[in-house]
Amino acid sequence: MDRIEKLCIEKGLRMTGQRRVIARVLSESHDHPDAEELHRRAAAIDSHISIATVYRTVRLLEEAGILERHDFRDGRARFEEMPDEHHDHLIDVQSGKVIEFHNEQIEELQRFVAETLGYKLVDHRLELYGVPLEVEGGDKAKRKK
Repeated sequence: MDRIEKLCIEKGLRMTGQRRVIARVLSESHDHPDAEELHRRAAAIDSHISIATVYRTVRLLEEAGILERHDFRDGRARFEEMPDEHHDHLIDVQSGKVIEFHNEQIEELQRFVAETLGYKLVDHRLELYGVPLEVEGGDKAKRKK
């Protein structure tokens, strides 16, 4: 049994065979697929899964706090399992690739800004949009951590 299916059962959600397939596909995803991509992957396992079933299932999982929905400005909702630890996203606007990262300096700066404005930061979401840096010879620049 995969992680998302276990979370569904813990939250009392009824798990049909098709929901189990969708949960497994989501658990095995290392990217941030949209509903259409989830449907392609799930239908490869069970050809009877409709796109409507995928949409209903991701909405149910989102409402249950199991999935998180993202809008990375590409016109489609993308999904990931609700993270155990906070992370931010860098989106490559050329390829659509989503890179997860955590940077404590950014976290501290966000807390500082909130406090300076008289607030305690309770949540935030940071999305950076970029294109790969190119260096001589066509190699991508090394990423700093």
